[in-house]
Amino acid sequence: MVKTADELALMHISGKLLASVFEMLDGLELAGMSTLQVNDLVDRFITQDLSARPASKGQYGFQYVLNCSINHVVCHGVPDPDTIIRDGDIINLDITLEKNGFIADSSKTYMVGNVPPAARRLVQVAREAMWKGISRVRPGARLGDIGHAIERHAKKNGYSVVRDYCGHGIGREMHEEPQVLNFGRPGTGLKLCEGMVFTIEPMVNQGTRKVSTTSDGWTVVTDDRKLSAQFEHTVAVTRDGVEVLTLRRNEQPMLERTA
Repeated sequence: MVKTADELALMHISGKLLASVFEMLDGLELAGMSTLQVNDLVDRFITQDLSARPASKGQYGFQYVLNCSINHVVCHGVPDPDTIIRDGDIINLDITLEKNGFIADSSKTYMVGNVPPAARRLVQVAREAMWKGISRVRPGARLGDIGHAIERHAKKNGYSVVRDYCGHGIGREMHEEPQVLNFGRPGTGLKLCEGMVFTIEPMVNQGTRKVSTTSDGWTVVTDDRKLSAQFEHTVAVTRDGVEVLTLRRNEQPMLERTA
């Protein structure tokens, strides 16, 4: 659960490499691509350009390097050659990367082309909810502080937070303790200490927080088929606050606002 200075240095490398994957995706025109094409592009970039390993591939029997969750898909969407990303879609790309034995995990919901205002607002609030959670990370804080901040922001804006899935510890394994819930009561839960590393990954829904898994055994959708958006970062508890290991360069202003 708690990483040494040497382990944190290696996780910093994995996080920086994963951030570069999203920076590569930021420059793409996703509309018209199949989700399998995006998967294969990311696979080549991680393995060939970054000389790293896509950690999701083969994990729990999953065959792909990312999850691609479009519109009412909450998480774990499976890449497919027949699923085409279209103008107006929102799509969450959830990617893991392993380098030197340590794994980083991050996701971003992309707005493709002419996205309706209601969907844009949902995406914005989901992003803000993640940063609200990150802002609570510091030694002595509690996991309940993180979850409370996330859910409070979502509810204040008229949305619900999925409770069936949550953040998690991460390091040599993709999923380690503790579980990092996206709801909670302030002052409750595990006390944070320097060296802890975990993900914060709220999934925010337009309608009900209830979800279900489709017949493929992977894809999770909203029960009411309304939209869902998700953002995720891998963070480390530092001596006096938090470091976002998967921070992308264009997110520096968001990090500074949490200080």
